[in-house]
Amino acid sequence: MAVEVVYRSSRDLERLFMDKAEADRHDKMLELAELLTDVLQKAVPSLSEQQGEELGIFMAKNRDIFAKAFKNQPDALSELGKDEAAE
Repeated sequence: MAVEVVYRSSRDLERLFMDKAEADRHDKMLELAELLTDVLQKAVPSLSEQQGEELGIFMAKNRDIFAKAFKNQPDALSELGKDEAAE
């Protein structure tokens, strides 16, 4: 009988990971998404909770691209959606 070590995200109990570092990255991404959601909903009160969550997760998943754009590289935003378009 084989034993497998798996890691569970503390913020997303449904997801299991084979690597602790990957689980930690996922938790940090979800934490950032939660904070972004709060900021977006304060900035745009008409934003629904679901829309805010979706935007927060999108921005958190693409944080590197947004960071480049905010550091005077607005063309970096053109990278968004390339992965989805390729599929």
